[in-house]
Amino acid sequence: MSRVSKPYEIVERALELSTTDGLVVIADEHSSANLRWAGNALTTNGVTRGRTLTVIATVDGAEGTASGVVSRSAVTADDLEPLVRAAEAAARGAGPAEDAQPLVSGVPASPDFTDAPAETGSEVFADFAPALGDAFARAGSGGRELYGFANHELTSTYVGTSTGLRLRHDQPNGTLELNAKSPDRVRSAWAGRATRDFKDVDPAAMDAELAQRLRWAERRIDLPAGRYETLLPPTAVADLLIYQLWSSTARDAVEGRTVFSTPGGGTRLGETLAPLPLTLRSDPYAPGLESAPFVIAHSSGDSGSVFDNGLPLAPTEWVREGRLERLTTTRHTAGLTGLPVNPAIDNLLLEGGGERSLEEMVAATTGRALLLTCLWYIREVDPATLLLTGLTRDGVYLVEDGEVVGEVNNFRFNESPVDLLSRASEAGRTERTLPREWGDWFTRAAMPALRIPDFNMSSVSPGV
Repeated sequence: MSRVSKPYEIVERALELSTTDGLVVIADEHSSANLRWAGNALTTNGVTRGRTLTVIATVDGAEGTASGVVSRSAVTADDLEPLVRAAEAAARGAGPAEDAQPLVSGVPASPDFTDAPAETGSEVFADFAPALGDAFARAGSGGRELYGFANHELTSTYVGTSTGLRLRHDQPNGTLELNAKSPDRVRSAWAGRATRDFKDVDPAAMDAELAQRLRWAERRIDLPAGRYETLLPPTAVADLLIYQLWSSTARDAVEGRTVFSTPGGGTRLGETLAPLPLTLRSDPYAPGLESAPFVIAHSSGDSGSVFDNGLPLAPTEWVREGRLERLTTTRHTAGLTGLPVNPAIDNLLLEGGGERSLEEMVAATTGRALLLTCLWYIREVDPATLLLTGLTRDGVYLVEDGEVVGEVNNFRFNESPVDLLSRASEAGRTERTLPREWGDWFTRAAMPALRIPDFNMSSVSPGV
């Protein structure tokens, strides 16, 4: 066998080795660069490279089509035939796949399919690192310590199939998380950003934001559990609505298992979820939030199918001006439910609110309200209502008549994002944000802040 090492050559050779009815090959070329710091000083940095190959074999039988999926890392030319044979053996030993569909065909090839993978490296931090150093100096002179990390990844994904698909997508993904702490470590504040290239993040501005929050925390006010008017920042809104998106599969709704179900097997499609004219949408071409414009499925599940690999994706409105418009489907579940094909897309935007920033919403507050920093440890309590529980973290602040007057204790909350949309009294300006809880899996989000008149802080939490 000739030596092959380039991603597209790996894909082509794997397809040549196939002896089954169909084959899908996904080559993911990963590179990453990172910085970490503590106490106003860099601690570590590094660059990594890697490759993962996923082979999906399909076998047609009298009772239907079976599939076998095998993934391995650090694959070389010598590993290809054993990997393909393992996928084929898995398919021949499996029963018919419930989600079986003809493999996708007829999609024009990506013009850069045979190009080398995109790579990131330490140069991505060329402008960011000096600015971070300046932020360290300002923080030190201001009596605070900065902790955190910056991570940038580039994944070039090559998809080839026995039906002729040759597709490629390059996905950059950057995250920045910054914590400021008082020298006694009693006060803490957090800020995070998502970025494609670290050219649009400003450590100085983030440090100034955190310094202000630490000043707010100099006064401590203890409050009991209860329902409070609450300002949810974009990061918290993103965490809640991402969970809602993950829970919006059409099949589960039709079968009566989710908040989007109605008695008797129907769905809530067409129902008004929010009185505000809010539109929740995904768009693989959204500027600054670009994601794969075709399905990339390494395994099958409720929201994805390996048989749909390469299926083109289009802008999709899940909620339009407050009205539920779409639920996620694969080709298989679309056929089961009679709904349109609407695969999941790897970004999420909530739009249609006002023009106010979070700071302007704080200033417009009359009476008393809480201002959150972020949410974490979010877990589902009841899928029928999508009731979620979780904790506040790194700063809950009391607002009185438009001014922040101090920091209050943390809380455990119990809320459903669907209910929150129905009760929101104001939405601010949509801006790109980093979900704190789901940032390891989902980073491409743009959300407004939301004002909730009666957010349920169910108990007091001792968490930081």
